Amino acid sequence: MRTRVTELLGIRHPIIQGGLARVAYAELAAAVSNAGGCGQINTATLQEPEALRAEIRRCRALTPHPFGVNFPLGRADITALLEVTLEEKVPVIAFTAGNPAPWLRRCEGHGVRTLVLIAGPELAKKAEAAGADIVATVGFEGGGHIGRGDETTMVMVPRVVDAVKIPVLASGGIADGRGLLAALALGAEGVEMGTRFVATEEARAHPAYKRALAEALPSDTTLIKRSLGQPGRALDSAHVRHILECEASGAGREELLPLISGAANARGVEGGEMEDSYVWAGQCVGVIHEILPAGEVVRRMMAEAEAGLTRLQAFNR
Repeated sequence: MRTRVTELLGIRHPIIQGGLARVAYAELAAAVSNAGGCGQINTATLQEPEALRAEIRRCRALTPHPFGVNFPLGRADITALLEVTLEEKVPVIAFTAGNPAPWLRRCEGHGVRTLVLIAGPELAKKAEAAGADIVATVGFEGGGHIGRGDETTMVMVPRVVDAVKIPVLASGGIADGRGLLAALALGAEGVEMGTRFVATEEARAHPAYKRALAEALPSDTTLIKRSLGQPGRALDSAHVRHILECEASGAGREELLPLISGAANARGVEGGEMEDSYVWAGQCVGVIHEILPAGEVVRRMMAEAEAGLTRLQAFNR
């Protein structure tokens, strides 16, 4: 399947694995890239430059194919981490949250392709003007941090496609080949997926987290942190319900911070304490039924998309 995204990134299939803090390391990124997609290494939990360098080199030893490094912005200075990534000549660099403009400028002249995760057409236009090669727009269904509005992927994707000239990835609510085909029909040129790749063998997530994703329904996810202007979709738990109660009662940032800390997230992602933590999950849990190798996820998606295309073509008689 050839799109501008596959051409720009040098990949066979227009499927990009999300940044996935605490989950996406060399094994997962390489598995996705080896299957023809584009995997990414997270930097949220790789704060030391040499640790990131080692992870990049481990990934390169596991795959000869393009992969990326994902940078969440606004929490810490990424200068040293980005320098290492450029020194190591990683072919794809992604930025999420915050203002990517200064970092996109730093990437100029290094031969890398840049991806910016946004929500909606206005942010997409800003990313394009700042020099991004690709934007990924995440709708209301998505897991983890999403936009501040309630706009769904079905509505947001064509609006973003109409707003910019650069290629667009659809994100949010997509976990199989049917979602990929729908995204392409909306004008996107590929998809970025997070939740589906957490529920894979190579993801560095506790088995209890993976099982919970495979067993959950869309109604088992909910938005937290709305009162802070940073909404994120998480899997229901006693801890998540406590966060929502605190938000509803008017708790301030200082009171909420211990509840939404990285340590609270790690208890679930790494420790498997599903009720005493929060973990991210999109509504696409409703179509995730098993934990698979990441490469098999990519292969099945492409087969499903081909079958779906054949089905649609049969209508055109």
